[in-house]
Amino acid sequence: MASIIRSALRASRAQSLTAAALVPKVPQAAFRPLAPAFQQVTFRRAFSDVRYAPTHEWFKTEGGSATLGISDFAQGQLGEVVYVELPEVGTSFTAKDTVCTLESVKAVGEVYAPVDCEVTEVNEKLNDEPALVNSSPEEDGWLIKVKFTGDASSLMDKAAYEKHLEAEKKEE
Repeated sequence: MASIIRSALRASRAQSLTAAALVPKVPQAAFRPLAPAFQQVTFRRAFSDVRYAPTHEWFKTEGGSATLGISDFAQGQLGEVVYVELPEVGTSFTAKDTVCTLESVKAVGEVYAPVDCEVTEVNEKLNDEPALVNSSPEEDGWLIKVKFTGDASSLMDKAAYEKHLEAEKKEE
C-alpha cells in the first residue's frame, strides 16, 4: 500500500513539474506600466474659432470663411432629422435670415445666418444622410460653408454658450 502512495506522489510531482515547465517565464520588464497615451499627445495651435449664436447655430471661423451647423443641444431638441433643405452656392444672406430648414419627425427647424454671408459650399452628404446632423452635429453634420463680411464678435464662445443653455433650461 505504501508503494502505491509513493508512486502516486511521484506522478503528481512529475505532473506539477511538467505543468510548471509549460508556463512561459515572462520577464519582469513586461509588467512595467506603460505611459498613458495622453502624455504622448503634442498640442498644436488651431487657427479656427468656434462661436455660437443664441439660436443654437455654431459658426467655425477660419479667416474670412466659416462653416455653419447646429449645436448638439439643437439637434437633441429637434429630434431625428429626416430632410435638409440647403441653399444654393452663391446665395447671400444677411444676419438673422433663414439659411436652411431641417425637417425632423417632430418639427421643422430653421437655421439662421449669424452674420452677413455668402454660401460657398453645401454639405452634399446631407442629401443622402440627413441624420448626420444628429449623429455628428458639430463635425460631419455641418450644413454650409460661407464667406462672411459681418462681425462675428457678438457670438458666444463655448463657455458663454453653456451658460446660455443653463439659463434657458431654468426658464423652462
